[in-house]
Amino acid sequence: MRPRKHNWLGFPSREEVERLRSIYPSGRIVMLVEMHDEPQAPPEGTVGEIRGVDDAGSVLVHWDNGSSLSLIPAVDKFYLLKHRPEDSSKGEDDHE
Repeated sequence: MRPRKHNWLGFPSREEVERLRSIYPSGRIVMLVEMHDEPQAPPEGTVGEIRGVDDAGSVLVHWDNGSSLSLIPAVDKFYLLKHRPEDSSKGEDDHE
């Protein structure tokens, strides 16, 4: 039997949260493209470090601008980076 992705309340299943934690482990670097419908979102291109994934499936991020707004993987747009960029003017080669 295939595990359900969400429970009856709309929260991700335990299996889905564990899958997200394997994709977005603590310490990985992300670059924000867009946060959907979030007026307090960091600016596009802001870099941050993943702190974990909570039980609701949100990716907890400490952004370089001091924000700690979480990402929602199915809604927000962002890149996982191989390393923290030294110069934000670098091209797409830094992305996975």
